[in-house]
Amino acid sequence: MKSRLVDLTMATGTLVAVFSLAPTPAAGQIRAARAQEYSPPRTPDGKPDLQGVWQVLNTAAWDIQDHQARMGVPAGQGVVEGNDIPYQPWALAKKKENFEKRMTADPEAKCYLPGVPRITYMPYPFQIVQAPEQVAILYEYVHAVRYIFTNGAQHPAGHIDWWLGDSRGRWEGDTLVVDLIHFNDETWFDRSGNFHSDALHVVERYTPTGPDHMTYDVTIEDPKVFTRPWKMSMPLYRRQEKNVQVLEYECYAFENEFHALP
Repeated sequence: MKSRLVDLTMATGTLVAVFSLAPTPAAGQIRAARAQEYSPPRTPDGKPDLQGVWQVLNTAAWDIQDHQARMGVPAGQGVVEGNDIPYQPWALAKKKENFEKRMTADPEAKCYLPGVPRITYMPYPFQIVQAPEQVAILYEYVHAVRYIFTNGAQHPAGHIDWWLGDSRGRWEGDTLVVDLIHFNDETWFDRSGNFHSDALHVVERYTPTGPDHMTYDVTIEDPKVFTRPWKMSMPLYRRQEKNVQVLEYECYAFENEFHALP
């Protein structure tokens, strides 16, 4: 009996070792493979049809990096590639200061528009509507509306301070690529104090990977704050409720549960 148990233990250990050594494809590789296999429906002008009501299922609104649970904040895995944000030394100190003062310093606490990409992973749905020369995104959060011009027009000249930046889109295969500049410096990336300057440059990529899923990839560049560009990635999920629609969320500064929690 003892010999059989030893043999069984050794066999089990061998199987565990084999499976442990077997290469596991990264999540990004799996999503890329699915995107290549999936052929999305088309709009009348032949573009991939991304229309519908979408929402994230993550905790990036609280913190875009790995974080533990704390009062009012669910634990979560980060959406930043490598979990590292390459702050310049002064900016890292500023981020830590923001975190300590987050309950009052976060622009969301003042009901400002949250900026891009933050508005995408707020805990509220948004609706995508397409036309031949533009894509509109209607956000539940404070009725925000964003227009992505896909007619080949360039960004307007000069620097312009906009809460959601200026969006210019193009199609690369089935992926909607959006280039954004002209931001102000008054928004954060999350409730944990991650921030940027008015030199922020964002590139979004919306890639359908199935009838009810999209991959949302973001590249962040800001030479005033970061030492190099960095990336975020997350799935977007199509809302499945019957007759689903974007409703209304009004923000009243210092009067909701977020502002009451430490």
